[in-house]
Amino acid sequence: MSATDTMGLAIETSLSDKGATAILNAFDTYQSEYRAITGRAKSRFEARDWLGANADAVARLDLYPTVIRQIVADIRAILGEHSRDKAVWRLMKERYTEFIAHRDDIETAETFFNSVTRRIFATVGVDPQIEYVASEVKGRRSHDAPLLRHYPVGTVADLIRNILADYPFDAPYEDLERDVRLAAEAIETSLAERGLIRVDAADVVRHIFYRNKAAYIIGRLCCGEKRMPMALCLLNDEGGITIDAVLLTADEVSILFSFTRSYFHVQVESPYELIKFLKSIMPRKPMSELYTSIGFNKHGKTELYRELLAHLERSDDKFEIARGEKGMVMVVFTMPSFDVVFKIIKDRFAYPKKTTRDSVMERYQLVFKHDKAGRLVDAQEFEHLEFDRARFTDELVQELLTVAANTVTVTEDKVTIKHLYTERRLTPLNLFIKEATGDALYDAIVDYGVAIKDLAATNIFPGDLLLKNFGVTRHSRIVFYDYDELCLVTDCRFRALPDSDDMIDEFRADLVFYVDEHDIFPEQFEKFLGLPLPLRKIFMAHHRDLLDPAFWNEMKQRHAAGEVMDIFPYKQSQRLHRHHS
Repeated sequence: MSATDTMGLAIETSLSDKGATAILNAFDTYQSEYRAITGRAKSRFEARDWLGANADAVARLDLYPTVIRQIVADIRAILGEHSRDKAVWRLMKERYTEFIAHRDDIETAETFFNSVTRRIFATVGVDPQIEYVASEVKGRRSHDAPLLRHYPVGTVADLIRNILADYPFDAPYEDLERDVRLAAEAIETSLAERGLIRVDAADVVRHIFYRNKAAYIIGRLCCGEKRMPMALCLLNDEGGITIDAVLLTADEVSILFSFTRSYFHVQVESPYELIKFLKSIMPRKPMSELYTSIGFNKHGKTELYRELLAHLERSDDKFEIARGEKGMVMVVFTMPSFDVVFKIIKDRFAYPKKTTRDSVMERYQLVFKHDKAGRLVDAQEFEHLEFDRARFTDELVQELLTVAANTVTVTEDKVTIKHLYTERRLTPLNLFIKEATGDALYDAIVDYGVAIKDLAATNIFPGDLLLKNFGVTRHSRIVFYDYDELCLVTDCRFRALPDSDDMIDEFRADLVFYVDEHDIFPEQFEKFLGLPLPLRKIFMAHHRDLLDPAFWNEMKQRHAAGEVMDIFPYKQSQRLHRHHS
């Protein structure tokens, strides 16, 4: 090796060490601030500081991009003319891998490194030389503090009492013994329904999960060879803390951790260990959604991409245009065997849409930071993706080139996409009501109205109430997923229709919904629902108040007064106090 080569290697080694150290320090800064924000959740709950809890949720979401922007600037300054030198970055990755090898948060540390490289290089596809495509740290670490507390069981009531004693609050229980009895009865009833005789033991996550106005103690019950999830759902009202519900099935707990809900605030030493446990009690929940649900949404995005790559390796079906009516703003496609949809903003929007690309992206960002209330689908944003052309149907390729040529490039071998959103695939509500019958159909129509009310309770007006903009989850919950007309309730003016002087006016087809940008006439909603008469009667029997401006104006007033309304991630019938309040 020549002296020049030796000097060059020394420079690369020095720079890579400095760069890897800087990224690790930035990650530590992020983790420290993340834990500080998360750690405030307990005191927010104890003080019933719901506005503060919401502010913390937004602050934590803003933290990652803020730290990434700073470290990207720092790396460019440190590396100078070598900031896009892949030889330096290969060495940086090797050094960084050495740094994080014995940490408890390896996975999220790798994702943090990827976030820096992708902003420096804007890589199309992936480059395994300078980013972590799959986790490269093998083996697992030992932990000073175990993830779970283990409880042998005498009586179920003793179990609940012992668990609560280990999770003290600086706030009183309204009636602890009453709640212990009610929770024990709920568990014993559930055991009897499953033919189980007793609970032998319980394992409970050491840290409490906080979100919005509730706290959740998450664990599992051991009944002989069987394991069943357990979530104790705690509220803190003016009378004190209560156990509001006990969730005991994988489906119930899965809804609690749904992709339609905001992220938990829970202290985590080892994200991987916690996710492994959560996966054991919710086996159908993808790892990507579990990481996202506990606040590591960037790593959830990494896991989703890995799930997609793995699926492409083991499948041979193709991306195709998604079922349902084509949207005016988005082109939507999916793969039959992969439970995700991909949404690309069109180059131009069909009449009468007046929105812009920037406005659509702003609404997705609004949803990202807003309380999703179990009614808004979480979306992940990707840039510079590359796929094999052979995995796309010709029909889809033609559609992409026709309506999204500014975003999609197609060659003989590759399809490259500059920007897209991913969401969990749902059954569009307009298709569901054509195919469903009986109770499933009735329940969907009722829950459609409940979904609109839940959104209103979080200060969200969907804007476009058409059935095709709502979807049905595998748990038969109705959620909203089309955000281009979405806005805040407090930004709208809900008005009654003016009295008509001419009976003919009552039947005019050209009466418009919006008088100007913010004027909304709820009495006209019925025309936009698109429900056949029998289903419309069901909807009106339960939700006629949605057509009354008074409903919406009351919501505006409550939001303006700073009220944070209750929305429960379980049915009213599951609430222990429904007969005791």
